[in-house]
Amino acid sequence: MELGLHYYTFTHPEWETTLADRLAETARVADDGGVSLLTLMDHWFQMENVGGPYEPMLEGYTALGYLAGITTDVRLGLLVTGVTYRHPGLLAKTVTTLDTLSHGRAVLGLGAAWYEREHAGLGVPFPPLAERFERLEETLQICRQMWSDDDGAYNGKHYRLTETISLPQPANGTIPVLIGGGGERKTLRLVAQYGQACNLFSAASEEAVAAVRHKLDVLRGHCEALGTDYDAIEKTILYQGDTITDPDGFLRQMETYRKLGVSLVSLVPPAYQDPVPWATSLVGDIRPRLADI
Repeated sequence: MELGLHYYTFTHPEWETTLADRLAETARVADDGGVSLLTLMDHWFQMENVGGPYEPMLEGYTALGYLAGITTDVRLGLLVTGVTYRHPGLLAKTVTTLDTLSHGRAVLGLGAAWYEREHAGLGVPFPPLAERFERLEETLQICRQMWSDDDGAYNGKHYRLTETISLPQPANGTIPVLIGGGGERKTLRLVAQYGQACNLFSAASEEAVAAVRHKLDVLRGHCEALGTDYDAIEKTILYQGDTITDPDGFLRQMETYRKLGVSLVSLVPPAYQDPVPWATSLVGDIRPRLADI
């Protein structure tokens, strides 16, 4: 089983003077320690349950571009890009730039967006949920077209592009798309139709395991209905639970998730603490054992 690191907060001790250094050092520890995927959030305001807008937050793709220059192996992405935040043609170009500069390590995490306060705060339109999902599907189609030989027009309900030119093309021919969320009717159908990976929330409880099992069953059903390959989709989870005080218990839980088909677990550093010692412990103690699962 592979390890991911999701860097969701920049609020650590003395962040006003150490934010960039702590982020860079955590990324280097992850890269040197064999972490498979390093993700940041895609928000302009910090989430309200993690302190709210008056906590620090970096723009995601600028930060990933910086991390691309100081790492060599770890995959880089946002968990996940809000579809409302960037015009899809520009998003495809932005992610392709990250992919080029990282030598093929970019992952496009994408979702329907949800944080209305930051949209209102910065004057960005926030359409109703049904429209956001329509825009999400069109964005997936536009990215797919821009990462292909078809540089012609795209005419959708919400987006119209006269030329889908994108040079250079992705280093590996395309960029894997990870779709976040577990909505059974729309989100998981989009995973089945367009995605190379999904991300589901998980925790230590039996209820959380049962929920992931159910979501993956739903995903399999969508794949069967659409004629796509369920096994080709990378199943990932964002784990919300303790990994440090009871590593044996955590690893037993990962054995259960692995049997469901989950191949990568992303972990989050503790809030308001220096993330570097935590990441160092993670790659030294947890990752080697996790790799054996």
